[in-house]
Amino acid sequence: MNKGMTKVSVMYPNGENKTFDMDYYVNKHLPMVGSLLGDSLKGATVEKGLSGAAPGSPAPYAGMGNMYFDSVEDFGKAFGPNAEKIMKDLPNFTNIEPVILVSEVMV
Repeated sequence: MNKGMTKVSVMYPNGENKTFDMDYYVNKHLPMVGSLLGDSLKGATVEKGLSGAAPGSPAPYAGMGNMYFDSVEDFGKAFGPNAEKIMKDLPNFTNIEPVILVSEVMV
């Protein structure tokens, strides 16, 4: 993505009794989110946690989704009206409360 873009990272922390259905997330949740956010969404990636820094240690996050927008304002305009519908879908793939980071792409 380009320098100056807004990146929204949605991270799902791993832990005991936490569940995350990656298949549902990739094949149902993300396409629904993409259709709701429309042209404001400039790109997206999904990452599956494999391990922590030490080989064989548990991954600190089960998964992470990243969305890219031209600006924070574009993100707000696209997400705001659709937030309730997007958030209502979370129980279909996880019992984890996501951690969200809005950041600026620097390189």
